Amino acid sequence: MSEMINNREYRQQVLKEIIKDLHSGKTVEEVKPRFEKLIQGISVQEIVEMEQALVREGMPVEEIQSLCDVHASVFKGSIEEIHREVKPEETPGHPIQVFKAENREIEKFIDYYLKPTLEDFKEEDSEEIRTELLSELNLLWEIDKHYSRKENLLFPYMEKYGITTPPKVMWGVDDEIRAGIKEVRRMLSEYQGNQGEVVEKLEEVINQVLEMIFKEENILFPMVLETLAEDEWKKIADESGEIGYTLVEPLGKWEPVNINVEEKVKKQGEEPSNDGYVKFETGILSPAEISGILNTLPLDMTFVDKDGSVKYFSQGKERIFARTKAIIGRQVQNCHPPGSVHIVEKIAEDLQSGRKDHEDFWIKMGDKYVYIRYFAVRDEKGEYLGILEVTQDIKPIQEITGEKRLLSE
Repeated sequence: MSEMINNREYRQQVLKEIIKDLHSGKTVEEVKPRFEKLIQGISVQEIVEMEQALVREGMPVEEIQSLCDVHASVFKGSIEEIHREVKPEETPGHPIQVFKAENREIEKFIDYYLKPTLEDFKEEDSEEIRTELLSELNLLWEIDKHYSRKENLLFPYMEKYGITTPPKVMWGVDDEIRAGIKEVRRMLSEYQGNQGEVVEKLEEVINQVLEMIFKEENILFPMVLETLAEDEWKKIADESGEIGYTLVEPLGKWEPVNINVEEKVKKQGEEPSNDGYVKFETGILSPAEISGILNTLPLDMTFVDKDGSVKYFSQGKERIFARTKAIIGRQVQNCHPPGSVHIVEKIAEDLQSGRKDHEDFWIKMGDKYVYIRYFAVRDEKGEYLGILEVTQDIKPIQEITGEKRLLSE
């Protein structure tokens, strides 16, 4: 046992040195041989555990993120050892089958449309080709739905099983890709004759997208298939439509072979049965009335309890930000990209300490002007209960002028 522990400590130290080498400027090809030697005879799971241990020691997730390309390079051609013999992900409608089908469509789109148009642009810098390229980039942006489902549906379950580092690392790379697509779209919309810069940036984005496909299918998907239970895949399948799909729709509705979701939910106490009325100081309401009232309000609400766990969100007809039931019970820090976690933590600290009672933000999102407010929720004694996030599109309100005293037709 001590030999095993020593070996693991040694591997962890080598892994740390490899990350430092990457940070100091060494290339993937330069560190690849050492990484290959390091992982001989160990599983992908042990690599993940070593990375998580480094994060617990204080290494920033962004540093671990630099290993992504090394993983992809080393595992190419040898990943079969971590594949399952039984592959439920091949069943039409299974979340993994849908993810993979989207990846095939993304690859086709890049090979048959985006790359050829990019080649045309290299040869002829015309407005017509730039317009076509911009149109294709707008379509590529649909990849945001693919990444959002991964981040909001897969990652919460990974965290539930203690797999925390890979989601944070991958979310960071997803955000880099999103930022890259936005940047190329901006460069084309505000074109300044910088053809070379546009070509270089778009080629970088394309490579990142294709590498992410490889990382998903050869590292992420095998890992979650070994970890998640059928009822959890069922929940993911049922809630995927709320976020949407990329370039292709599911081929069918997937149903697990053996499952008793209701029984498991009862055991976990996720949905306490309460058919009676709830008494307030100013009246009484049934659970159905409470739910109806909250979902009718023209705004989105999310409540995070005093321990930082997401406990509730409203389900209005038109949500501004995607929410799925998979976030219930999830730590609020894990519901945001790594780059914005420090802001979330600062808001929570200010509201809990009493330094502030609320914090407000307002941002433009397409044709919406989104007002986001965070309120400290306290009981009648002033005890802190949690945070209420309220989000609303205030553009229609800003456009109100004059008076309206008559009923609408």
